[in-house]
Formats: sequence, structure tokens, C-alpha cells
Amino acid sequence: MRRVRFHTYGGPEVLRMEEAEAPVPGPGELLVRTEAIGVTLPCVRRVRGDGKGGGDPLPATPGGEIAGTVVGLGPDVTGFALGDRVTSLTLTGSYTELALAPVFLASRIPDGASAVEAVALVRSGQVALAALSTAAPQGAESVLITGAASGTGHLAVQLAKLQGVPRVVAAVSSAAKADFLYGLGADEVVVYDQESWGEPADIVLDGVGGALLPRALAALAPGGRLIFFNSGGGTVPAYELLAGAKTITGLTMRRFSTVHRELYEQHRAQLRELAGSGRLRAAVHAELPLDEAAKAHEIIEARANLGKVVLRP
Repeated sequence: MRRVRFHTYGGPEVLRMEEAEAPVPGPGELLVRTEAIGVTLPCVRRVRGDGKGGGDPLPATPGGEIAGTVVGLGPDVTGFALGDRVTSLTLTGSYTELALAPVFLASRIPDGASAVEAVALVRSGQVALAALSTAAPQGAESVLITGAASGTGHLAVQLAKLQGVPRVVAAVSSAAKADFLYGLGADEVVVYDQESWGEPADIVLDGVGGALLPRALAALAPGGRLIFFNSGGGTVPAYELLAGAKTITGLTMRRFSTVHRELYEQHRAQLRELAGSGRLRAAVHAELPLDEAAKAHEIIEARANLGKVVLRP
């Protein structure tokens, strides 16, 4: 099989295609022939060595989300069969023609949906819904979303409006993304380097982190809450939390999907219904062949994407 590998940390230039033996699924694992692979900011950060806890141990295959067909089952796997079409987060990399997927993170692709739609909508939509359910906006509370034009962010904008949030602020890297986000229902669009992001928001969904985290925290109204679901890290002064009675809650899909399994299943059904009715639209910025993974990373690093970037083996 073919896979993308990196043997040293760095930019897109360190990604290389290579041949490898097919992996063997172990307990609790599916072997999936990939049809679509999501490219995300955390993937890019791990290749550079600046992701959560540093980069992946070298050498490594980057990635974290796939859609495709089950072609192998671990010895104790139940609930899935050969030939099932699934989407999943992966724990060992996904830029490959054959990937291992943990059963507890896998779900079937809805009937009629393509693999690209599954990666663009199902996985990113689950993250967006998990962030919103963790924040639990009420009444007239407002929501600000960083990375709002990303694969997850652009869905969060739509989902917040569908949940009745009266003021949704989209925070992005460039004013050129404004029309795209207004078209999805955003009430306001702000650019990161603006002096002011407008009136403080009751909730911030932060998909960027890093150096942007202090700005995101400062954008919270007193008593506000920030949901942190990115791999960018960042540092904030504890006194600001105390003085503003603000809270930060970390969110990982691995924990959410296991601890809140029933809610995770409800979100799956909700995404299927919203997409089927046309009320939720997953934008795909680019579909690229697997051997152009470096180009996909260049798009993400430049913050040029409007929606999801997908690799096709």
C-alpha cells in the first residue's frame, strides 16, 4: 500500500510518499480502505512538531480522520462487518490507503452520502456539535467562533444559528473570508488582527488556540465560558479567569464519544437529518490526491481554506 510519511519535523516539504506493508487490525480495530482523508490544522501542527505534547514520534504518518470501506476486522470486533462504509477518527495516522480505526470512534456513513461528505460533515460536524453542547448556549447568549472558516468552524457557525443563537461572530485570519461566512449565517465577521472584536461574547468556541488564546479569552464577557477544542496550546493568566469569572473547558472527541456515547449518537442522527433537509451544508475547499498531501498542508498553513480540505487515495 501507499502512505505519506515524515521522518523529520518541518513544513509540507517533509512529507514523502512511500510503499509499506498493510497493517493488521488488533483488538478493537477496523482495517479501512480509505476513500477520503481529512486534513486539519492539528495534522499540520503535529508534522511541524508543535502539536499537543510536541510532534508525533518519528517516523510518522500524519492525519486523524478517514472515511472508507471496512476490509479487515480485529479478533474481538462486533457490530461491524466487512464491506461496511465507515468514517472514524484514527489514532495512528490516516494519510494512507489502508488505515486502522478504533471501533469506539467509528460510525457508519449515512446511506447516500459520499466518503468526502462523510469526512467533511460527519466528523467535523460531530466536533462542532460537541463544542456547542458543552457550551450549552441559552436564551440571548452570543457565540464567537475562532477558525470559523475551517472544516469544523464553518459547520459550527451554521449549527449555532440553527440552534437559535441570536448573535454568532465568526473570527478568521482574513477579511476575504467574510462573504463566505455571511453566506452561512454569521451575524458578524472579525479578523484576528483587528484592534477590537466588537462586543464581548458569552461563549467562545476556540478551534485555533496558541497565540490567539489570550485574544479569545479577552473576547469573553464577564461570566463567559470558552470551549477549547484545538491542539494549539496557549497560556492565559489565571487572574483573568478570576477577575472576569470566566471558565475554560477542554474538549476532546475521544473522551466525548465514549463518556457521552448516547449524545454522540444523537448528534449523528441530527447531522444526518440536517444535511438531508439541506439546512446544513458542508463546504469542501479542495479534494487532492494522496500524493499531493504537501499541497494540502500548504493550504491549511496559509489559512486559505473555506471549508474542508480532503485527500483522495
